[in-house]
Amino acid sequence: MKNIFLHGESEHMYRVNSPKSYIVMPKLPQRLEKILDIAYNIWWVWNSDALELFRRIDRDLWEEVYHNPIKLLGSISEQRWKELEADPSFVAHLEEVYKELHKYLTATTWFHKEFSKTNPNCRIAYFSMEYGLSECIPMYSGGLGILAGDHFKSASDMGLPMVGIGLCYRYGYFSQHLTDDGWQQEDYIENHFFRMTMKRVKDEQGNTLKLFVEIPKTFSNGDEKVSKDNLEKIFFEVWEIKIGRNSLFLLSTDIPENVTENREITHRLYGGDRDMRLRQEIVLGMGGVKLLKSLKILPTVWHMNEGHSAFVVFERIKSLMKENNLSFKEAREFVSLNSIFTTHTSVPAGIDVFSVDLINKYFSSYCKEVGIKIEEFLSLGRENPDDKISGFSMAVLALKCSLFVNGVSKLHGVVSRNMWKNLYPNLPVNEIPIDSITNGIHTNTWISYEFSTLFDRYIGPAWKDEPENQNVWSRVKDIPDAELWRSHERRRERLVSFARRRLKDQLLRRGATRAET
Repeated sequence: MKNIFLHGESEHMYRVNSPKSYIVMPKLPQRLEKILDIAYNIWWVWNSDALELFRRIDRDLWEEVYHNPIKLLGSISEQRWKELEADPSFVAHLEEVYKELHKYLTATTWFHKEFSKTNPNCRIAYFSMEYGLSECIPMYSGGLGILAGDHFKSASDMGLPMVGIGLCYRYGYFSQHLTDDGWQQEDYIENHFFRMTMKRVKDEQGNTLKLFVEIPKTFSNGDEKVSKDNLEKIFFEVWEIKIGRNSLFLLSTDIPENVTENREITHRLYGGDRDMRLRQEIVLGMGGVKLLKSLKILPTVWHMNEGHSAFVVFERIKSLMKENNLSFKEAREFVSLNSIFTTHTSVPAGIDVFSVDLINKYFSSYCKEVGIKIEEFLSLGRENPDDKISGFSMAVLALKCSLFVNGVSKLHGVVSRNMWKNLYPNLPVNEIPIDSITNGIHTNTWISYEFSTLFDRYIGPAWKDEPENQNVWSRVKDIPDAELWRSHERRRERLVSFARRRLKDQLLRRGATRAET
């Protein structure tokens, strides 16, 4: 088997799948070691100079590894490294990008200027089932993940002190291809975390940080006595992704300490049956709270991006009850005061609702621990608490346990208020406390290199350095029409060229000859 060379942590070898397969990590030339600091911070995704730095190493390979800088660096030959080390132009380029990263990380931000004196210890915890940061980290399926990724990038630019929690999927979400006769087929591509722009989190002793959540081993009807002997631990390790000034922590249960069915919890995004989905959301919400506590991070605000992570409220309630001698009701009220919920779904079918049997199975022991009956627990996930038949809705739980709730556009706010009006029977629909914040994008990620340089020339660096300052865009009118059109034409040419390449690759995969492509 061919050796796979990778850079990563201090260990020299890692066993990968097969007992005969290893990942070996060589040492970079000293003059080029700074490139690792750049590669391990997603900041490079929205910095044109950093992207060009990686392309210069090997343009064809950069495309082949799907814009993954860690995989790129681990695939370069020793001879090529010597050539780059001896290239003064490349070394100068590297130094310039490294200085730019350092300047970005140490600059005074909008948040620091506005809030450092009033709330210097503010931290925002952000929970989401998926994050779309880059195509080389395929742990997202669509809009929810892309929005979460753009939230984090924008937060970094503005200096918002955010910490993210998600799941680290071994296979992510499926991709699709067409068969020879035109049928769509699903493909799951394995993610090798050491080949990605993330690092394992260590504990204070330098060992891999491993935590756990507990679930019942067998079904419980809620009436029998539940002891520690009836509980099993789902262990998880943690991977960190640096996103500019902030960190995203991803939890993985695919470790030897777990039985097979629990290792599979973090195999696939939105995969498996309802039982699997429930266990995923227990790990995300309750496991995420345990992680932040282990890292000694005390968030000021807890944000749930869609209802998948709503179990965060139960772990927080239990923790507050133990540490502050509070009742369940008192702890719940406190949790609601700094919880925020963003709902994305406009139809009931898109919301996670779990059966009474499943909730009973996984949370009867929790109810006994916090001193409430299972019906009180179930009522928090039901529109009508007296309805003994309906399932447990994660969106309803988040709505009932959040001080602030928002939809993702003005129209969606209207739809959401009508959708959840039964939760507020004594309020007119227009007064239901569901606000709206229109989805936005992270400008630097979505502006092409051609337009980025055009904006730099006529608007100045403020368009990307001061994202909160909307006045800078008034200078767009100073850009000559001819230059705008020329940049647009360049982008159109690149789009056509890209589409042709992708079509050619697809035809070759389906067995077409070179002549046919």
